[in-house]
Amino acid sequence: MTSDATIRDDRGPGARGLHFPLQQGERVLAVCRRHWLFLWPRLTFMTLVALAPVVIIALLMASTDTYEGAARTVFWIASGVWLLYWAVRIFFTWYRYNHDIWVVTDQRIVDSVKTTPFSLKMSTADLVNVQDMTVERNGILRTMFDFGDIVCQTASEQSQFVLAGIPHPAEVQALVDRERDRERRR
Repeated sequence: MTSDATIRDDRGPGARGLHFPLQQGERVLAVCRRHWLFLWPRLTFMTLVALAPVVIIALLMASTDTYEGAARTVFWIASGVWLLYWAVRIFFTWYRYNHDIWVVTDQRIVDSVKTTPFSLKMSTADLVNVQDMTVERNGILRTMFDFGDIVCQTASEQSQFVLAGIPHPAEVQALVDRERDRERRR
């Protein structure tokens, strides 16, 4: 697996950076997050949207000789506010990406989402409750870059558990299948 889906073999390294406690004797096997294509194109686009108007207006002002005095001051204040707004949006996009994780342990699957430092939504499904798993990978990009969704049907209250846009979904599915079978035999 790649750095997007990291295999762990003991409690220590897998537990670091998680925003939830592990159960007694639980080991983290994989930490998965969305494929990098869900982050970098969006950040690049947001950066271009942030910078393009500032550059275009600065060039227009310079070419029409209006880039002096009060106009220059207003331009830089407005540009600063505009760039600060986009910097905050870019930060929270990055933050959401890095804090939207799925953790596969030897006992359960955890879906943990932190959209801000002050919010947390976490769902878990015990491996013994996972009934069916389906890998969905549609489209050229998903096939070329080997990422897709894993849909887990569970016997719990939340009947469907979706690991969306993760790299190497077939490998993660095989890991969950193997651990689920091991947990059921135990």
